[in-house]
Amino acid sequence: MPRSTNNPAAHRRRKKYILAARGNFGLRGNTYRLARQTVERGMAFSFAHRKQKKRNFRSLWISRINAACRMNDMSYSRFINGLHKSNIAINRKVLAHLAWHDQPAFARLVEIAKSAE
Repeated sequence: MPRSTNNPAAHRRRKKYILAARGNFGLRGNTYRLARQTVERGMAFSFAHRKQKKRNFRSLWISRINAACRMNDMSYSRFINGLHKSNIAINRKVLAHLAWHDQPAFARLVEIAKSAE
């Protein structure tokens, strides 16, 4: 009985990696073994960096809020504590947007936080 190779499925499976590795330098874009290693490594990095992106943005927001608080003579931690005490639930993304784009509104929030202490 002749040997069966299932060539169409194997070709499709390999072609997926070759297509995903397009644009890489040298053999990484057109050799199956190197293309597979490159694509799998890239997928691992993209998974990890999707998680890091959330951390990086939170860090950026906190930096912007802190800078705006310092301009209004208050520290970041006292500002956040004052907001919690006055039952104002605004997330850091919105606070950073206000600090960056609407300084009078942010200054009003700082006054509210100062009065809550």
